[in-house]
Amino acid sequence: MSDALVQIRDLHKSFGDNHVLRGIDFEVAQGEVVCVIGPSGSGKSTLLRCVNLLETPSSGTVLVAGEDLTDPDCDIDAARRHIGMVFQSFNLFPHHTALTNCMVAQQMVLKRGKKEAREVASKNLDRVGLTDKHDAYPAKLSGGQQQRVAIARALSMAPNLMLFDEPTSALDPELVGEVLTVMRKLAEEGMTMLVVTHEMAFAREVADRVVFMDGGVIVEQGTPHDVIGSPKEPRTKEFLRRVLDPTHVTPT
Repeated sequence: MSDALVQIRDLHKSFGDNHVLRGIDFEVAQGEVVCVIGPSGSGKSTLLRCVNLLETPSSGTVLVAGEDLTDPDCDIDAARRHIGMVFQSFNLFPHHTALTNCMVAQQMVLKRGKKEAREVASKNLDRVGLTDKHDAYPAKLSGGQQQRVAIARALSMAPNLMLFDEPTSALDPELVGEVLTVMRKLAEEGMTMLVVTHEMAFAREVADRVVFMDGGVIVEQGTPHDVIGSPKEPRTKEFLRRVLDPTHVTPT
């Protein structure tokens, strides 16, 4: 892809004797929404964490916006300012309101003044549907609302890439929809997004491309129609049978 925002080349990651990523080659274009699916332990979250070097690759290269994050001379803190990440857990400061949770990093990392940081935080909380929750503390917010604050916090740093690591997995089922709605809106606005998810309906509806991982490798990738609707690889087919039909039991 000539317009690739993320370029990953021959990426390997091991934890001791556990070879988690086994030579990943992967790109994400500017404005593209890519959903990564696969069973637990397949390397999905490790791949995501290697994109902003929360995990240091054992070998290979990771380029974001043309900058090699695996170069020892790279200022990784500066590079991360342009990469937003939303985790399974919300990681909000309990002693800060929703608004000030979205202001702290702006002031400390981007050195924005209090007035500007407040304006940006307010705008992004409104953007995720929390207009009436600016002054609420995390303990007074539902899980879905807390995750939306976490998204607003990431957006307040003006990223050109958003990483989502199973952002709905810690939520009660009735709260999942409000977070996915915000993510759909971001996709419609043209945000480049790399999403590790188990929400097949979301991947089918929103993704430009779906990547299926298993055993630390990319087994299959393509449009949602191709990968989810008509998978070619036996391992992809088996995984989707299990996910889409919970009553399915593999013969022993």
